This record gives sequence, structure tokens and C-alpha cells, in this order.
Amino acid sequence: MKILRILSLFCFLASTFLTAQNKEFTLDEIWSGTFRTEGLEALHSMNNGQQYSVLNFDRASGATTIDIYDYKTLEKVKTLVSSKDLDLKYFSDYTFSKDENKILLAFEEEAIFRRSSLGKYVVYDVSDKSVHSVANYKIQEPTFSPDGKKVAYGYQNNLYVKNLESNDVTQLTFDGEKNKVINGITDWVYEEEFGFVRAFDWNADSNKIAFIRFDESDVPEFSMDVYGKDLYQTQTVFKYPKAGERNAVVSLHLFDLDKNKLEEVKVNKTYNDFYIPRIKWSHDANMLSAIYMNRHQNQLDLWMIDASQNEAYLVVEEKDKAYIDITDNLTFLKDKTFIWTSEKDGYNHVYHYSKKGKLINQITKGNWEVTEYYGYDSASDRIFYQSVENGSINRDVYSIKLNGTQKRRLTQNEGTNNADFSANFTYFINTFSSATTPYLYTLNDASTGKVLKTIKDNSDLKETLKAYTISEKEFSTISVNGNDLNMWMIKPANFDANKQYPLFMFQYSGPGSQQVANKWHSANDYWYQMLAQQGYIIACVDGRGTGLKGADFKKVTQNELGKFEVEDQIEAAKLLGARTYVDSSRMGIWGWSYGGFMSSNALFKGNDVFKMAIAVAPVTSWRFYDSIYTERYMTTPQENASGYDNNSPINHVDKLKGDFLLIHGTGDDNVHVQNTMRMVEALVQANKQFEWMIYPDKNHGIYGGNTRLHLYTKMTNFINRTLGDKL
Repeated sequence: MKILRILSLFCFLASTFLTAQNKEFTLDEIWSGTFRTEGLEALHSMNNGQQYSVLNFDRASGATTIDIYDYKTLEKVKTLVSSKDLDLKYFSDYTFSKDENKILLAFEEEAIFRRSSLGKYVVYDVSDKSVHSVANYKIQEPTFSPDGKKVAYGYQNNLYVKNLESNDVTQLTFDGEKNKVINGITDWVYEEEFGFVRAFDWNADSNKIAFIRFDESDVPEFSMDVYGKDLYQTQTVFKYPKAGERNAVVSLHLFDLDKNKLEEVKVNKTYNDFYIPRIKWSHDANMLSAIYMNRHQNQLDLWMIDASQNEAYLVVEEKDKAYIDITDNLTFLKDKTFIWTSEKDGYNHVYHYSKKGKLINQITKGNWEVTEYYGYDSASDRIFYQSVENGSINRDVYSIKLNGTQKRRLTQNEGTNNADFSANFTYFINTFSSATTPYLYTLNDASTGKVLKTIKDNSDLKETLKAYTISEKEFSTISVNGNDLNMWMIKPANFDANKQYPLFMFQYSGPGSQQVANKWHSANDYWYQMLAQQGYIIACVDGRGTGLKGADFKKVTQNELGKFEVEDQIEAAKLLGARTYVDSSRMGIWGWSYGGFMSSNALFKGNDVFKMAIAVAPVTSWRFYDSIYTERYMTTPQENASGYDNNSPINHVDKLKGDFLLIHGTGDDNVHVQNTMRMVEALVQANKQFEWMIYPDKNHGIYGGNTRLHLYTKMTNFINRTLGDKL
């Protein structure tokens, strides 16, 4: 009996140990934050180049602090300010003045659209620890003047400046009106597609502000019902220019605070319908730069404007057979030359120009892309950048002399490296991750790249994950339609090549995008691990039109979105289905947004290949989507009707054979639920059965409360019902 009890205890412990090493992922864990990674929030390098600040949040007390750390020791030097010491429960963001003597603290922020928000702000004076309110109402984009004595901000579509010494407020514009005129803050489509909200900028002397004015009076309105919890629903109405419709009329203006004078700036461009996607002052207080683009976005002009004379001259003119991407990489040097990035040689690279726009030299060269420009260090005469030179699924940090010599790779770990440099380019904090390594934050020497110290390594997450069965994310290429396409695949951990498994594909495929990247997991990756544990193979293929393989590969889809990308997904599925371990009768595909457009098309056009598809928040016709994004790749519907209609899934519903799940949020200001409603009506009239799910008042991200858990439960159940019948 004693021996039996010992054996029983041993078996119990062994069983417990094995179970602990083979935990299965659950949706509850994935969406409750179990696998959350640690990071450095709102990292800011201090002017001295020896310290950096971070926004920290105490979950127990709910208080926030701005803490200063030493680069060399990584030790906390001091807490600069804590919300506990202020009459604030917490603050959510911070911005230093140029001299770092004052800090703008944001609180009570509320989102407007994807990047914009309203909030209350106070100015904290570091020297005397005093706190001063910027305004007693919620404002947008408050920004210190370079001398730190003023704050400019947007309020109810007008621009204001507060003098922090006198507390006087000057209103710069008076014609702002909702859904008519906006001054200094971007409209919906600029915010979404050009990626910025603050459309004003201070000059170096803090006495002039340049801003873009949006007259959206003639832009058609879009409305969304907000159901909420009251007896009657309300309605959100905003200007949304769909493809081929009228855009806001934009103009560039200068306000001289010394003269209290407002004037419009005009340049001698060759097109009438245009965008102004960037403005930026140079080091010269009278020299303003502005980028203008024609509506097709295949001509980009960089203008320099002398504010003292209100005169403009063209310094860079670029044209492309397809389109030109907008970046924030324009950098003015002290000698008035400037650095610029362009893909005019077929790949995105760094260029050096004289102040008049004469090309001095192309700094980086090769059949690879520069993916991030970090800055220029005048002391060492070096440029710092990130690129995919070490393979298009990887990112590394490099330095190079301004003349294009002495290039040096500063990161060594294979995966995704991203740098945050100290103000004097002595150090950089590198964020590294790969498919097998969660985010690792290290302090590196900027001259050699040498790792000096580890800051965070997400060791707690790594320890948590030891208990789970994790399948390898296998990277490879697959030859599809004459191209070697990047692919990842996740197989069940107990994979047996002699068995057959259902295949579930994921893709996005939008122009210039990338899903096959050697980096750490998103929440979806844990979901894929869960599906692999249940017996599925998951795969992702980046087809033609995706990014980081050169302009020709990216722009092949021009004027025909949904043609070549869909052909590549269908052909890739056929090739994978031919593998002995894939059950070709049980293959599905899913995607979100552009990916939902793609998965719908793949199921309809590839009805003999895919058994099922899930489309979340899909575009169903490019006629429903916004002007800037859609026309960049398709021109207008008036010019390219067949391009719009031939590859929109709404026009191919008659081909549906398999199982289709359609999902959308009614509060989606980006891809309107109109897309799904029109798809539903087309499916009904074609007498095609399908499933769908509507999430009331949820935006394009479909989240909040238990929403994501419900969504992924819905999708998992659908997958199991349509592909998992033999598992």
C-alpha cells in the first residue's frame, strides 16, 4: 500500500507537470491581457543627451508620473511630476517645451477619430512647480512655441494662442464652423490618409504660425446613427469625400503675431485640384516649406516660401506613373541644405539636396528599402536609419556618413529592430523582437551599436508562456504567378506530415503593407496558436501590391485594386492545398478592412478553392471609400469605372458557393457599415445564404468591454463549424 501510494503520488506529480507544460490558449486569456508585453511609454530623450523621460502608470493608485532615467545606469534619477501632487487624478500624455522648463499635461482626453482627440491641458512649470490651465474647455493639439512662452491650439475649428506670461489669449481665425471651415486642424480624410492632425506650425522665432485652412462647405456629408442607451438614437454627421466627390478646398496661411496680420500664401503650381499634406518651418524663421500634390497624387512638389516677402520657389518636383507616398522625413540642416527620402530609383532611399533643390548626392543605394529615417548628427556627420537590407521581413538600424560612405549596421539580432536616439546621438534605446523573442529593450552605443545594458526583456511574459504549447512560426517563400512571395505558416505542435489538416489563411494585402514580418506576436498570433492547438494550419502570404520589395512590386496593382492581390491568394491556396498534409477541401481565408475586401473576393472568385471566408469591416466597393486613399491607387470612378467595378466583391456575389461570415460595426467612420449593408442586399437578391454580425456603435476597430472576446468567439465557432468537421 505504501509503495502504491508513492507511485500514485509520482504519477499525479508527473501528470500535473506535463499538464502545466501543455496549457492551451483560450480566448478569455488572449483578450484579458494575460499575454500583455511591457514597454516604455511616451519615451522622450532629454536635451542633455544623458537622460530620458518615461510616462509611468501606477495601477494600484491610478496615478501617473513623468520619471527621469539616466542612460548610463538606467536608474531612475527623479520623478519630475506626479499627478498625485497636482489636482489631477491622472494625466495621459505629456510634451516638453523646447528648453524643457515647461510641460504640457493632457487629461480627460476623448477620441474624435483615429488620431484626433479633445482634451484638457495644463502647463506645469518645472522650476517653481506651478500649474496653469491652458483653457477651461477641451481643445485640440496644443503646441508650445519654440521659446516656451506661448501655446497655440485649436478650438471649435479656429486657432488660438495663449501667452503664458500674460495669460492673454489671441484668436487668430474667426471663420471656423463645424462641417464648413476648419483652421489648423485636419479634416477627416487628411487625418486618416495623410496621418496627421495638427495642421499648423510655429516658426523658429515664435512670432509666426503657418497653417492649412480647410473649406469643406461643398464636401458631401455622411451620417451615422448612434444607438447608445437612450430612448431615441442620435446621429453623427461629418464631411466625408468619397472617391470622385468634392474634397475640401485647402489653402496655406501665415499669421504674424507681431503685426497681428493674417495673409494667404499662394504658389505657382500647375494643377488646380490639390492637397497640402505637409508644412514645416526650416531653421530660418522666415523660410517655410510646403508640400503640394495633385489630386492623382502622382506629382509632388516641395516649395520653399519666404515669409518676409511672401514669395515661393520650387525646390523638388517628383512625378510617378502611379503615386508618391508622403513621409515626415524632410530634415533641414544648419547650412540650409536638406535631407529627403524618395523611391524615385525604384526603392525608398535617402537623398541630400542643396537649399535651392539641387541634388548633392544619393546617400543610400541598393535593391532594398529605407523604412525609417531617425535623424542626422552634425557632430559625427552621420545619418541614422532603419532598413530591410537584411531581408524584407527583418529590420535593422544603420548609420552612414552624409556623403554615403562608412555605412555601419548597428543592430545584430535578426528580427525587427527600432531605435530611439538620445538628443545628441550618443545612445539609442533599441526595441527588438522576433517571432520567437518578445520585446527586448536595450541601451546601445550609437557609434558602434554595442549593447550596453538591458532595460526590459519581458521575462515575466516569457515565464508565463513556458506553460503553453507553442508552434513555430515558419518563414519561407512561395512561388506564385512568377513571384517569390513571403509567407509564414503555423502548424499544430504535434504536426504529422502523414495526416491532412484544414488550412486557414490570413492576409491584408493593401498597397505597401506587410503581414509577413519577423516580429513578436500580436493578439491575433495567440489566436492562431489556439487554432493550431485545435488542429488547424494557419498561413499568411504577402502577395503583389504589398511593400518593401521595391516600387514595381508594390505599384503593380495600380488602377486595379483586388485583381492581382486576389489572384495571388487564390493561387497560393491552390499550391498549399496540393501539399500532402493540407486537406484542400477544407481551406478558408479571413481578413479585416482591406483584408475583408480581399477575403470576400477570394471566396467569390476562388469558389472552387476556398470553402469559407470571414470578412471583418470590409470595403465592398471602392466607390464607397474616401477620396485620398482610393484615388491614390485607382484615380477617380469617373476616369476608371471598370477598375472600380470589375474587382469589387459586391459585384461578384453570384459566385458564392461556400460559407461566408460578414462582420461590421455600425459606428465605423472609416469603412462605413454602408459597405456591408449593400453587400447584404446584393447577397439577398442573388439568393445566397450567409451569416453576419453587426456590432452597434463600434468603430473600425470593433472593441470595448467584451466586444473583442465576443467577436473572436464568433469567428472561432464559425471556423470550427465550417472547416473543423473532421478534427
